[in-house]
Amino acid sequence: MSELHSPDSLLIRTARGAGWVMAWRLGVRLLGLCSTLVLVRLIRPADFGIIALASSFSQTIDGMLTLGTEEAVIRERSPGRSFYDTAFTLNLLRGLSVAALVAALAYPAAGFFADPRLGPVLLFVACLPLLDGLSNIGTVDFRRDLAFHNEFAIMVLPKLCGIVTAITAAVLLRSYVAMLLGMGVNQTMRVVMGYVMHPFRPGLSLKAWRGLAGYSSWTWLLSIAVLIRDRSDSLLLGRLMNTASVGFYSVGAEIAALPTTELIEPLGRAAFAGFSAGRQQKLAVGETFLRLIGSAALVTLPAGVGLSLVAAPLVGLAFGPGWEQAVPVLRILALSFTIMVFGHLSLHLLSAHALLGRLVGITLAGAGVRVALLALLIPRFGLTGAAAAAAVAVVVEQALTLATAMRRFDVGAAAMAQRIWRPMMAASAMAAVLAASGSEWSDRPVALGLVMAISAGAAIYAAVLLALWSVVGRPDGAEADVLRLLRRCAHRPVSGRSDRRHQ
Repeated sequence: MSELHSPDSLLIRTARGAGWVMAWRLGVRLLGLCSTLVLVRLIRPADFGIIALASSFSQTIDGMLTLGTEEAVIRERSPGRSFYDTAFTLNLLRGLSVAALVAALAYPAAGFFADPRLGPVLLFVACLPLLDGLSNIGTVDFRRDLAFHNEFAIMVLPKLCGIVTAITAAVLLRSYVAMLLGMGVNQTMRVVMGYVMHPFRPGLSLKAWRGLAGYSSWTWLLSIAVLIRDRSDSLLLGRLMNTASVGFYSVGAEIAALPTTELIEPLGRAAFAGFSAGRQQKLAVGETFLRLIGSAALVTLPAGVGLSLVAAPLVGLAFGPGWEQAVPVLRILALSFTIMVFGHLSLHLLSAHALLGRLVGITLAGAGVRVALLALLIPRFGLTGAAAAAAVAVVVEQALTLATAMRRFDVGAAAMAQRIWRPMMAASAMAAVLAASGSEWSDRPVALGLVMAISAGAAIYAAVLLALWSVVGRPDGAEADVLRLLRRCAHRPVSGRSDRRHQ
């Protein structure tokens, strides 16, 4: 891996990596959407349901056995051959364990769900984590080197092959078997491409198990804590209300999480590799952390606030009549999710420095707050109470994670405020103007009103943000970093006062 000589270089490479991850996620989503639009015309809805149920069942077991070996390799300062081989062996053992559990529970699950087709389907799906366990651990170097364009190829090209296989088989078979074949081709191609694109050839070894055991154990505990936290909403809603309420809540929560899933999570994936590289190069990761948060806040804050403001027309346009109960869920959760950029990047910074014990404690605390508030507020306030409970728990957990990272890496509150006050003021101004003018635009057609609200919000936010930045003398910060990145992407020379400080 080439050396990273400064926080500037680390920031540029991390941002470039985040761009590739976002492109990969967008590509996979678009391919999945195109596949679904074609397959729904060839395969019965019941067949879709059986595949979705089998995938959910397998993914739950898979999530409960997460080890985090790839993250451990990325975090390690100088992993040797035995470290890679041990990580590969642990991944293979994990794949075998997940496959064995899914296969053993296949026919009992089919009996529980009263669908005999589920048994054979689960037996096939059980092979997928075993294939994943055979993946070339050497491809982790792509993340260590922040070479995410190679990950893009490994993720997107097999997905495309799987879709072509599924559609071709669906034309011939008109059965859920086509979807299974597509899944199998996708996973097989990912394994094959990993060995084609990276020269490393792993062997079986457990010599470095001590170096991986501590990190993997904490990663497993963290995944269990996350599972408890994230499943509590639907479980308690289903228990205390009904399945329809679960549907309304899930739709609102999924839309509210879009800035997180499509912006923050890709940045976090790249940031983990960047923080690990900074740790290995002994760079000032605190400064890089601040600059990443400042740059990300420029986009995520207005996105979350904007989603909350246009909740009603967005739900009406996307889902039509009958989904109005999802609107308050979207309004509340979108606002609370805006702060996830702070906690999510903090989580990856702490994880890169192997401080997983603290993350497990914080996640369990957040889960406890969420469960207690859900049990208290759902019976009294229904869906609105559930959204409020989740929002408070999110704020508590994110605040604890951010405070832990700031304390551990000597990041002062004043330095943090200096990075984010302008995006916060601009987002507040946008919200105030749209709320005063009627952000729901109920007197206009839904699509037109939504476009007008988004356009007006973006214009107001950008104008206020740039005005504030100019008033304070265009200091070096998130605005300068974003402009610098855009200029680098356009291959134009960087100029201006803030840029000259880094030449």
